[in-house]
Amino acid sequence: MCKDVMAMSDQELIRSYMEGNENSFSILLDRHKSKIFTSIYLFVKDREMAEDIFQDVFIKIIKSLKKGKYNHQGKFLQWAMRISYNMCVDHFRKSKRRTKLSPTETFDIFDVLESPEDNIEQSMIKTQVHNKVKLIVDRLPEEQREVVILRHYADMSFKEIAQLTDVSINTALGRMRYALINMRKVIEEEKIQLV
Repeated sequence: MCKDVMAMSDQELIRSYMEGNENSFSILLDRHKSKIFTSIYLFVKDREMAEDIFQDVFIKIIKSLKKGKYNHQGKFLQWAMRISYNMCVDHFRKSKRRTKLSPTETFDIFDVLESPEDNIEQSMIKTQVHNKVKLIVDRLPEEQREVVILRHYADMSFKEIAQLTDVSINTALGRMRYALINMRKVIEEEKIQLV
């Protein structure tokens, strides 16, 4: 295969991995790990737990690939997000508790999302805005927070969100609409300056 491995599509990397090229999976993992880890973390609100679930997700992905159970042509990220979401749900079912709505000092999305073109001032502003938005999202009711995370952090379509959360598309859209209304209300009532 003469094509540069870094330029390969997800589908090509999977095929290459299935043919025995372990490096292809490393590239696939590097390509998507920040989005997958961030979405897990935003659900569980605990860095160690998120790291454990993240590892379990990739073990499950590897096992599924090796068993030939991947058939989502060109939709690797959505497939991986579905697995991570289901593992988060399983975690909460097992522990019989819901996500705590408390912010944490130990994790910041900007630790995993790189943006080398930002200067220090832009980076500080972005971090401050992100922290304010994250605190507002944390205060949303669980169903609304879930849709916001899946839509904006996992880049999932409303159709995919509806399938993943086992609701209609209209319900998913409605939850997003109410989430935005609630976020706007908090920003206005508390006079939060985002910029």
